[in-house]
Amino acid sequence: MSDVAEPKSSHLGVLRRLAQLSKAFFITGNRRETRILVAAMLCLCLAVGVVQVLVSYAARNFITSLVQRDAAAFYHDLWIYLATFTIAIPVSVFYSYTGQRLSLLWREWMTHLLVKRYFFNRAYYRLRTSMSVDNPDQRISEDVKSFTTGVLGYLLTLINSVVTLFAFIGILWAISWTLPVGLVFYATVGTGLSILIGKRLVGLHFNQYQKEADFRYALVRVRDNAESIAFFRGEKREHRDLLSRFTEVVKNTTWIIGWNRTLGFFTNSYNYLALILPTLIVAPLYMRGAIEFGVVTQAQSAFAQVLMALSVIILQFEGLSAFAAGIKRLGDLWDELDDYDAEDALMETGTQLAVDEDALRLKLRDLTVQTPGAEKTLTRKLNFTLPPGQSVLIMGASGTGKSSLLRTIAGLWQSGEGSIERPKLNDLIFLSQRPYMVQGNLRSQLVYPQSEEGADDDVIREALKKVHFTEVLDRVDGDFGRSVDWTNILSLGEQQRVSFARIFLRKPVLAFLDEATSSLDEENERILYQSLRGLGISFVSVGHRSTLKEFHDHLILLNVDGTVELSELQHGSPPSTTGEIEP
Repeated sequence: MSDVAEPKSSHLGVLRRLAQLSKAFFITGNRRETRILVAAMLCLCLAVGVVQVLVSYAARNFITSLVQRDAAAFYHDLWIYLATFTIAIPVSVFYSYTGQRLSLLWREWMTHLLVKRYFFNRAYYRLRTSMSVDNPDQRISEDVKSFTTGVLGYLLTLINSVVTLFAFIGILWAISWTLPVGLVFYATVGTGLSILIGKRLVGLHFNQYQKEADFRYALVRVRDNAESIAFFRGEKREHRDLLSRFTEVVKNTTWIIGWNRTLGFFTNSYNYLALILPTLIVAPLYMRGAIEFGVVTQAQSAFAQVLMALSVIILQFEGLSAFAAGIKRLGDLWDELDDYDAEDALMETGTQLAVDEDALRLKLRDLTVQTPGAEKTLTRKLNFTLPPGQSVLIMGASGTGKSSLLRTIAGLWQSGEGSIERPKLNDLIFLSQRPYMVQGNLRSQLVYPQSEEGADDDVIREALKKVHFTEVLDRVDGDFGRSVDWTNILSLGEQQRVSFARIFLRKPVLAFLDEATSSLDEENERILYQSLRGLGISFVSVGHRSTLKEFHDHLILLNVDGTVELSELQHGSPPSTTGEIEP
């Protein structure tokens, strides 16, 4: 078991996070509905305990009349016994329903909160390189579900155990004081031994969540990169990698099964011994005639109920270990998001990179670009102003930080020095080398990230004409509302043309193009850039092809040592105003 990794969060930290999340939900959630459900759940929980006592006494009288062969009393007690069922059934059903409804309400609230924090300040982007949080998608979907259902499930079990304990302990004491005393001793010893034997299951279940998520993510990657794998004939390699990940799943599952086997020997022995323990205690009383036979069965039933209440950890240990592992994973994600919030607050107060988002043009003053964490400086002291309606091309050898400069200007990176003036983020658009294809119909694909509601199909059709890609309508039989798998239906070059069409539909103040035409031939590239220049907006391009110089007014050449060379280009159509290049 030496390979079992310990989760990052401590037990006290997880319990503290559990308490904080619970408090936040009951304070900031849907208060009215939450309070109604909580009150109903507590009332039904008490009702379940009362009904259990009533059923116990009805069963005792029923069995006693049967043993005494008293027909009149037997049928009388039978009808009372059945009457208790008519009360117990709806109480039990609504008790379960209320708990499930409250659990769903909690999950809805918590998922909305986590998804909001996931996108806040682009945390989803920064989590890609996190060393402590793997598979945040699984944590938000699966771990939140297991957390909310688990918390309420175990809370209800605990409350029900307390109610059952107080309801039946009096019955046991009335029969014989040795019953409750022996029961408490038996349950205490059993709980301690079960924790000692099964405590390693928490770490194993933590690893299981991670390994299952890694295996599922690998399968998704094969689907998303099917064409590249097919071109490389990488089936054997991918097959080997998938089986390697699945082997880790099987290996960890084997450890879990082994520990459950060991724990099972103890729990089964514990449960079977509990069947005869109350009989051994009350049998001498019955043989002396001190109690009736119905009391013996009542003692067995009450003993089982109280033992179950005191043995929650033993009976639920496997589920509790998986639940604790899920809480640790969720706690790690929450802590990481807290760290990002604190980091953002610190950078906001102490950053040396000043950003003005109310400008009508792009202006860089003494801009020094650094990698996140300021580990490496890529560009030093860049001064440049791009007047409205003009364009600039960024070139340089691989590794000089061309895309990094775009990330810094766009606000994805915040490390560095100097100042940036740019239009508001809503007036910017970014086109990458591999365009993002959303899930949805053609209309939503082209107007992304805006909503398709109110989109004019005629305007969309004109945008497709400008990028010479009206044939995309043939893929959906002319239906703008039809959804297909765009990533696999369209080639990378076609995806880049769709991406360009978004510019003509959105008409931003400033566009960033990071190798946005790298998969197109030079003729189609010329058509797109000429159409873009005709739109009259400012744009910043990153590229390697020398043919791109023809469509830009300025050139920024990045060198490996971080220095910058600025020049004006005369190959394109004459700009309306003179570009400003600041030394």
